[in-house]
Amino acid sequence: MKQHPPGFLQIVAASKSRIREVTAAEVLAACEAGCAPMLVDVREQSEWDAGRVAGAVHLSKGVIERDIEATVPDLDANMVLYCGGGYRSALAADALQQMGYTRVSSLAGGWRAWNAADGPVKTP
Repeated sequence: MKQHPPGFLQIVAASKSRIREVTAAEVLAACEAGCAPMLVDVREQSEWDAGRVAGAVHLSKGVIERDIEATVPDLDANMVLYCGGGYRSALAADALQQMGYTRVSSLAGGWRAWNAADGPVKTP
């Protein structure tokens, strides 16, 4: 697993203290119950191209704050953001909350956790 620098981990920890994290099991259970959240992949284009959560939309961390309002105008939309391991998605979820989104969360463990839980994926 990638070793992240301390400054990055510090801002991620601060973001995680302000947001809600959900597990892959919780998201899968919501999907099975007919309450599926919108899944938003915040990874880079190359990561998205290599495989993604089935049904997800792509708004990379670099553009999500700029493009979210056009893609998801409803500030109460139920969204789960994910990245590779749950760090970038926590930062993005924090930013979206600051923009007024009320039901945004981050997938704990990200793409790796989704795969470990055998969540549905789309591959090239």
